[in-house]
Amino acid sequence: MTGILIIDKPEGMTSFDVVAKARRICGEKKCGHSGTLDPMATGVMTLLFGGATGFLNYLPSHDKEYIATLKLGTVTDTLDITGKVLEEKEFNVTAEEFTAAAKRFEGEITQLPPMYSAVSVGGERLYDLARKGIEVDRPERQVTIQKLEILEADEADGIYKIDVACSGGTYIRTLVSDIGAALGCGAVLTSLRRVKANSFTVSDSVTLEGLEKAKSEEKIDDLLIPVDRALSEYPEITVSAAQALRFSNGGALSLERLRNCKAKGLYRVYSPDNNFLGLGENTGGEELKIAKVFVNK
Repeated sequence: MTGILIIDKPEGMTSFDVVAKARRICGEKKCGHSGTLDPMATGVMTLLFGGATGFLNYLPSHDKEYIATLKLGTVTDTLDITGKVLEEKEFNVTAEEFTAAAKRFEGEITQLPPMYSAVSVGGERLYDLARKGIEVDRPERQVTIQKLEILEADEADGIYKIDVACSGGTYIRTLVSDIGAALGCGAVLTSLRRVKANSFTVSDSVTLEGLEKAKSEEKIDDLLIPVDRALSEYPEITVSAAQALRFSNGGALSLERLRNCKAKGLYRVYSPDNNFLGLGENTGGEELKIAKVFVNK
């Protein structure tokens, strides 16, 4: 079994649990995933099976979008509602004031990864240190908030629903906490749903229950997405039959004999009969080097 499944992750499961259950349902040991979601979060999870797993590191990761709900006046150690409450503050914030504060975070911003995160510092995961009560310095990161829209506003209870489109590596929990800090009352994430990742949306997804049903009807193959669809941001080139054989055997191709392959970067390589062969890379030399050969198994 080779291809991609977009799973609509349910609330309460870890990403590891989702992968384990999908592997069991599909009967496929070789499986990887892109973009971990916290147990409280739901939505788009990209799972790669079989020969598709080798392309995990080539998936575009910059196009993520979330629908998040937050509550003003509460601060927790995890920055979400599942954590230990550290502070509860009075708030008197209008919807206009909230919108103005939130909109200041659009564009390129700096974030400090939360202690309860999978970031590694000194060879240890931050969440492992946090569970031991240890807080360490961690490097800030630059992220981009392409869109931040307010979908619903409840001034009285300080509850807001927002739509956030952002670059990979953005922590919505941190964004919410920073908005709360800017308003002077704190804020905590109460729900999170990822609606877009790796160029896929919720409309491309299937629930675990839907996957089990497809398994029972022997229709899982109908749900599989070809790996090259996830790589569509890379330009496409078609090579000759002889070049296709050479590429599939791990041989670089002469750029002089290729069309539409002059710029540096990665390219999706196809045979004359439109079979995806893998990714080649123009590094500025005389050959299209092998980045990754696709093996359909």
